[in-house]
Amino acid sequence: MALGKYSRVDNKKSSGCCSTVTIVGFVALCFGWSMDADIILCGNNSTDTSANDNKSKQFEDNSGDLPAGATNEDANSQQEEISTNVDNGKSTEGNEEEKETEVKKEDGESRSDESGETTKEEGESKANNIEIEEGKSDADGASEEASNEPKSDTEEGEKKSEESLEETQNEDKGDGQIQEKVDEKKDDDSDKGSDTETSNEVYPAGAQSELLNETTTQSGSFSTQAVESKNSKEGQGSQTVYNWKVCDTSAGPDYIPCLDNMEAIRHLTSTKHYEHRERHCPENPPTCLVPLPEGYQRSIEWPTSREKIWYHNVPHTKLAEVKGHQNWVKVSGEHLIFPGGGTQFKNGALHYIDFIQQSVPDLAWGKRSRVVLDVGCGVASLGGFLFDRDVLTMSLAPKDEHEAQVQFALERGIPAISAVMGTKRLPYPGRVFDIVHCARCRVPWHIEGGKLLLELNRLLRPGGYFVWSATPVYQKLDEDVEIWEAMKKLTKAMCWEVVSITKDMVNGVGIAIYQKPTSNECYEQRQQNDPPLCSESDDPDAAWNVTLRACMHKIPVSESARGSQWPEMWPARVAKTPYWLSSSQTGVYGKPAPEDFAIDSKHWKRVVEKSYLKGMGINWSTVRNVMDMRVVYGGLAAALKEMNVWVMNVVSIDSPDTLPIIYERGLFGIYHDWCESFSTYPRTYDLLHADHLFSKIKAKCNYMAFIAEVDRLLRPEGKIIVRDTVETITELENMFKSMNWEIRMTFSKDNEGLLCAMKTKWRPNDSERVTYAIA
Repeated sequence: MALGKYSRVDNKKSSGCCSTVTIVGFVALCFGWSMDADIILCGNNSTDTSANDNKSKQFEDNSGDLPAGATNEDANSQQEEISTNVDNGKSTEGNEEEKETEVKKEDGESRSDESGETTKEEGESKANNIEIEEGKSDADGASEEASNEPKSDTEEGEKKSEESLEETQNEDKGDGQIQEKVDEKKDDDSDKGSDTETSNEVYPAGAQSELLNETTTQSGSFSTQAVESKNSKEGQGSQTVYNWKVCDTSAGPDYIPCLDNMEAIRHLTSTKHYEHRERHCPENPPTCLVPLPEGYQRSIEWPTSREKIWYHNVPHTKLAEVKGHQNWVKVSGEHLIFPGGGTQFKNGALHYIDFIQQSVPDLAWGKRSRVVLDVGCGVASLGGFLFDRDVLTMSLAPKDEHEAQVQFALERGIPAISAVMGTKRLPYPGRVFDIVHCARCRVPWHIEGGKLLLELNRLLRPGGYFVWSATPVYQKLDEDVEIWEAMKKLTKAMCWEVVSITKDMVNGVGIAIYQKPTSNECYEQRQQNDPPLCSESDDPDAAWNVTLRACMHKIPVSESARGSQWPEMWPARVAKTPYWLSSSQTGVYGKPAPEDFAIDSKHWKRVVEKSYLKGMGINWSTVRNVMDMRVVYGGLAAALKEMNVWVMNVVSIDSPDTLPIIYERGLFGIYHDWCESFSTYPRTYDLLHADHLFSKIKAKCNYMAFIAEVDRLLRPEGKIIVRDTVETITELENMFKSMNWEIRMTFSKDNEGLLCAMKTKWRPNDSERVTYAIA
C-alpha cells in the first residue's frame, strides 16, 4: 500500500537507466526498512534524537496537555469523541515497533532539523495515511482513491494531513495523560525524571493489578493503518447486532426492577413487616432500557442542586402538596425547590444539626463523627447539609407513598438508596456507623422484642450515638407515652445510655440521644438475658439476604479486634491503615494486609491525579454522584475526597469483604450482587467506575441485563470508566455504540484495556412489555 502511494508522489514520467536505478534503489531501501521495523516509511528526514525525545514524553501526565476544548465541550454537553483505538490483542511485537516508528515520524514532521532547514513533508503525510475526524480513523479505500487523484488534489490532501498530524500530536499529549505508572522496562533512558521514584514499584498480582504497570513503551494513542485495516476486515460480518428496546412497565421512567416486581409482590402471603417494600428481583432480569421522562435535561450542578432541581427530571408533586408546610419540597415554575426543611426541622437542617452538636458536644460532627446512617430520610436534607460539617450520610427510605423521596435526594446530589427496615438486615457490615439518626422515621422500634432497633445496634459502632427525634420524646398523647415507655425499657435492656434529652424550641421538637456501650460489662450484669446475646456463630457482618434476629452481638474487647477502638479523627482516618489490619493477614493482592492497603491507596491516588482528573476529557464540575462498582479498599473514593463528589463503594458479595475497612476510613459503601438490580432509581449517577467487573459478570450473570442496568444507573451525559481485558473492552465499545453512547477514549496495553464512554439521551423506538412489572 505504501509503495503504491509513493509511486504517485513524483507524478512525473521518467526514462533512462539513471531513473530506473534510482527507483529500484529507492524501492529496495524502503523494503529493507520495512523488514527492519515492520512498517514502510520513506522520506522521513527527522532525526532519531527528536523521535526518541518525543517517545520519552508522550505518556507523561503533564497538566495542561488535555486536547483543546475537551472539558469545555463536556461542560456544554456537545462533546467530541476523544478516542484512541483499542489494540484488540492481535498486535505482534513488530506492530508495536511499527506504531512507535509512526509516532516518531509524526513528531519529526512538525520539527526542523539540526541545520535549521524545514523537514520535507511532501508525500510523508500520505505515507502515514492518517486522517482524524472527531477521534475516528477512516482507512478504508484510502490508497485506492488516492492513486486516482490529480496532483492539485494531492497537495490539498497533504495540507489536510499536516493539519491532522498536528491535531494528532496535540491529542497524543492529552491522551498520554492516562498513563498512570512508569514501568521500569523502558526502551530508552531518556526519561528518568519525576517518574523514576515510581518506576521500581511492583504492584502485587491480584484482582485489580492488571493495569498498574502501563509503560512508556506503549505505542501511543493511535494504531497503525496495517493493524486497523486488518482488524476491521477480520471483524466485518462478525459483530453482534444488538436490538435494544424500551421497557414498558407500570413504573415508567422510574422503574427499579427489584422493587417493582409486581408479580412477586402480588403473591406475598403477608405485608405486615413491609415485605412488599423489600427487594424481589425477577428471575429473568430485564434487558430493555428505561425510558426518559418527557422534557428531561441535564441535572443542575452541585451545590445549586441541593436547593433546586429540574421539575421535568422528577415530575412528582405529591410530596410538595403533603409536606410543603414542613419545607420538604415546593414547586416553583420549572423547578422543584428544597428549602432544607424536614418533619422535625422545618426551619432548616443547619439549625437542627447545630442543636444536636450543642446537646452532645462529644459527638463532634466531622471529626469524631464522620459516617452517619439516616433512616427514613425523606428528601435527605439532613444528609445534604451535613456535608457542610464534613459528614458523610447514607440516607435510606422505602419506595412507598412518600413519592420519589430517594429519587429527589439523588437528583439533588445527596447519597441515598431505596430500602426498608422489614424482615432482613440492611446491606452493611456490623459496627461501622458512627451515628444512626431517625427523625419521625415511622419505624416501630419497640415491637417484636425490639428486632428493628437491634438491627441498628448491629450497625452502630461501639461508643456511637443513636439520635432519635420523634413525638414520643416530647409529646404526651397516649400513644406517644406508650411508645416512650417501651423505648425506655428496651434501650435500658440493650445497655444504651441516655446521654441527652432536650427540646429544640425553634422547631418545637424533642431529641433523645443514646450511646452504645464500649464494653460487655453491662451485658454481663443484666438480671435477664433479654434481648439475648447472639450466638458465637452469628456473624455481625453477614448482611446479604440475612433474616433479622432479635439479639445483640458482644462488644469486641481485644485491642486488635475491629470495634474495640474508635477510628482516628477525620480527616486523618482516611489515610490511616486500620489498627486491626495485621501483617499476619494476607491482603487481597497477596501482600501483608497493611502493605496491601498502602499500595492500593498510593496507586489510586496516582491514577486519579495523573489520569482521571487530567487525561480523560471529563469536566468534573458536572460530576457529583459517583459509584465504584467493584471496590477493594476504597482507594478511588479516598483519592477523590477533596473533590465535590461522593462515592458509593460497592463490594460484590462474592468478593473479599473489605467494606469494614472502607467505613473505618470515613467512607461508605454497600454490599451488592451485580446479577441483580441495584436499589436506586434510574439516572442517579454521574460517573460509574468498573475495575475488572464486566468480565466477571459475563462469566456468571445475564450480561445483557447487566449492560441494561448500567444504562439505567447512569444519567444522560454521565460517564463510565471501565478497566478490563482488551476482549471485554472491545465488546463493550461495540455495545455502548449500539446504544448510541459516545466513546471518549479507549486504550490498551498487554491485553488490558481502559475505556471511557458517555451515555446520551438516545432511546430505542421499539418497546418491550415487562409483564412482571405491570401493576
